[in-house]
Amino acid sequence: MEIGIDSFAAATFNDTEDTATRNVNVIAQLLERIEHADQAGLDVFGIGEHHRKEFLDSAPTIILAAAAARTKRIRLTSAVTVISAADPVRVFQNFATLDLISNGRAEIVAGRGSFIEAYPLFGYKLQDYDPLFAEKLDLLLKIRDNEVVTWSGKFRAPLNGQAIYPRPVQPSLPIWLGVGGTPQSFIRAGALGLPLMVAIIGGETHRFRPLIDLYREAGEKAGHSPDKLKVGLHSIGYVGNTSQEARNDFYPGYAEVFTKIGKERGWAPVTRAQYDAQTGPTGALLIGSPQEVAEKILRHSEALGGISRVTFQMDQAALPQEKLLKSIELIGEHLVPLIR
Repeated sequence: MEIGIDSFAAATFNDTEDTATRNVNVIAQLLERIEHADQAGLDVFGIGEHHRKEFLDSAPTIILAAAAARTKRIRLTSAVTVISAADPVRVFQNFATLDLISNGRAEIVAGRGSFIEAYPLFGYKLQDYDPLFAEKLDLLLKIRDNEVVTWSGKFRAPLNGQAIYPRPVQPSLPIWLGVGGTPQSFIRAGALGLPLMVAIIGGETHRFRPLIDLYREAGEKAGHSPDKLKVGLHSIGYVGNTSQEARNDFYPGYAEVFTKIGKERGWAPVTRAQYDAQTGPTGALLIGSPQEVAEKILRHSEALGGISRVTFQMDQAALPQEKLLKSIELIGEHLVPLIR
C-alpha cells in the first residue's frame, strides 16, 4: 500500500503579514513539506486545483515542477485536475513536461472538483457538468495513448491527425479517476479500467463498499485485469505523538474551515462531538497516533475490499509548519512500517 500526502496549498490568514508575503511563505513551506515527505520515504504527494482566495493551487503543475527539482523518488500528482474546465491537450502537455522534469514520477488524478468556480471562470456552463467531463476525459485518454490524434467533440475544436508533444518518460502516463459519491463515476472508472481515487472526508468509510463493488464489477465486465483496478483513498488526516494530542491539535482549524464551507453548502456548524465521532474507529478522519491511524487504515482497506493508496489531506487546519513536518516524519518513520 502506498502512503502519501495531498495539499490544497491552503493560505492561512495572518493579520501581521501582507497578502503577497503570506502567499510567498505558504508556497515556500509547501515545497519544504514535499521535500520532507520525499526524505521521510512517503510514496506520493498530490496538489489540488482550486480557484478561490483561500487556496494557492490554481496552477498545480507549476508547484509540482518546483517540487520535482527538490525531490528524488516521491511520485508527484494532481489531487485533482478539474478536467471538465481544462483543455486536455494542455493538461497532457503540462504533466508530460512534469514527467520529464521528474524523470518519470508524474501522475494525474482527473476529476470534476468539489467547488464550481472553474466552470464560469473558463467559460463553461454548469448544466454541461457531466458531458463536459466525459468528453474531456475521453480526449485526455486518447492523447495519453496516441502520439497522433484524430478526435471530435462538442466542447472543443477537433483534432485532425495532429501530434501532441512532448511525450512523457513513462510509456503510459498514469491517470486516476477522482470521485466522490456518484455511482456513475465509479462505474465509468471501472469501464475505462482506470485506477480510482475516492475522496472520503466525512461519514463512515465502510459505507463506500457498494460503490467500490460497482467499480470492480464494471471493470471486470469490461475485461480489465484486477491489477488495473486499483482503489486509492483520500481522507483528511493528521498523525501526532498521541491520539489525544493529534485530535486536539487538528480540531480548531478543522472546525473553522468546515464551518465556513458548511455555510456555503447549507451544512450545520461542526461540533467537537461530531469531530470526535469522525476520528473514531469507523469515521473517515485519519487523525491519531501512528498505531491508531495504521490500524484504522487497515480496517478501512479490509472493509473496502483492499486499497492500494492512502493520502492524507492535513494542511487545512492552519497548523504551524513544525507540526506538519513532525506529522510527516511520524507517518514515514512509524505509520508506514506498521502498514507494511
